[in-house]
Amino acid sequence: MAQRFLFLQGVCSPFFSRLALKLRSLGHGVQKINFTVGDRWYWGIGDTTAFRGSMTTLSSFYEHQYDRLAITDIVLFGDCRPVHKPAIVLAKERGIRAHVFEEGYFRPYWITLERGGVNGNSELPSDPAWYIDQAKVVPSYGNGNSFSAPFWKRAAYDVQYNFWAGLNPILHRGVSSHVPHNPAIEYLSYIRRGVRIHRRAEKDKAIIDKLSKDASLQPFYLFPLQLDTDAQVRHHSPFSNVAEALRFAMESFALHSASKSRLLIKAHPLDPGLINYEKIIAVLARGLDISDRVFFVESGSLPHLLNVTRGVVTINSTVGSSAILHGRNTIALGKAIYNLPGLTYQGELSDFWHSVDVPDKKLFSAFRNVVIHSTQVNGGFYSEEGMALAVAHSIARLAAP
Repeated sequence: MAQRFLFLQGVCSPFFSRLALKLRSLGHGVQKINFTVGDRWYWGIGDTTAFRGSMTTLSSFYEHQYDRLAITDIVLFGDCRPVHKPAIVLAKERGIRAHVFEEGYFRPYWITLERGGVNGNSELPSDPAWYIDQAKVVPSYGNGNSFSAPFWKRAAYDVQYNFWAGLNPILHRGVSSHVPHNPAIEYLSYIRRGVRIHRRAEKDKAIIDKLSKDASLQPFYLFPLQLDTDAQVRHHSPFSNVAEALRFAMESFALHSASKSRLLIKAHPLDPGLINYEKIIAVLARGLDISDRVFFVESGSLPHLLNVTRGVVTINSTVGSSAILHGRNTIALGKAIYNLPGLTYQGELSDFWHSVDVPDKKLFSAFRNVVIHSTQVNGGFYSEEGMALAVAHSIARLAAP
């Protein structure tokens, strides 16, 4: 049976329009709601409605659109965006299927396409036995088909999307964005951070080499930072921002870890550099009298660090699943789909520093295969090859009962 899809806000690339064209070619109805001029720029295939009202009217606006267009399915990227929350709530009330795209749980060749919600809103069970049981009837997945996805391409798409941002207050007045910073300020900050990373590359390497060399006698723990704007942090953790999580982790490390242990804090590779984490960490370390035991790096090979670290502390980053794959003792401070008994440390952070838990490899293999089978699509959002794969592999899931 033909379905009627309503596309909401997508990624900063033509992915949604490519997917919509494929659905149309199969006889499905496709409509789009634009919330920014960037949305219009990447859609360009007609059948759109522009939302220009106050956010307080968004629920009634969706109600009208669902009725007027006889919508059976909605498609969106990011379930925590202000423009998407009321759409999902209303869809669930009306039995309309909500298909949520997000960055992949297992990167770099997978993206997430999940019904109802993702990450902390995922409907995936938290019972390890369920994954063991389901793994008996699902295929064994590898890394997926590989494809090229250069960062410059993603950056170019982002710049094109935000080039029109100055017109948003005129053409889409009243819309609340999920992006807290002016794009121009972010781009300038990215350039500054790029220069900084280049200048301190040797320093970072020296820190990592020293910690790696001494790891057997003086073990170190890894805390990979997440983006401060990440919905995972803001909506699915007990922290309001990354700096708050940093303070919590460093205070626990100072009070409860062994005196010979070290803590390495690594910046997120896509962090724009608007927050000076190095300074924040230095101030906290001095106040806690652990300056000689805490290190910060802007760069470094994550696989290498996961091979030599004693354990990983994360809020709920996808690095957590990589740490489990590497057999590292891992603790998630927020909600994460991989935060299960047998995979992550289930006690308090104060006790984690002295624990020697090792993830259950059999459970992780089962967990990974079931999660990929249920929620992952081989493909990407920001390259021609990646988008082609993602469109081809998304269609069956969008049309499935």
